[in-house]
Amino acid sequence: MLPATNHTLEKLEMLLKTAGYKVRYEKGNFKTGACLLLSSKMIVVNRFSNLESKILALVELLRELEVDYKLLDDKQVAFLQEIKQTKLQL
Repeated sequence: MLPATNHTLEKLEMLLKTAGYKVRYEKGNFKTGACLLLSSKMIVVNRFSNLESKILALVELLRELEVDYKLLDDKQVAFLQEIKQTKLQL
């Protein structure tokens, strides 16, 4: 279970950045917390979503993405495996 804190959000952002993705916070009309722009490795998160929604959206995307584990350090690999193996409860 991941706590809904700014630290968790920062860890998720850093994991995505290390994996080669850009995370941007933009305002928009999309209902989900984030979207992945096709073939551009950019993730756009709705700036007006609350903290829990932002974390949930990034976790859902991380579960779907194929991340190259060679790019990550040991702590990030363990964090990503934890994300993929557990259900998020906010």
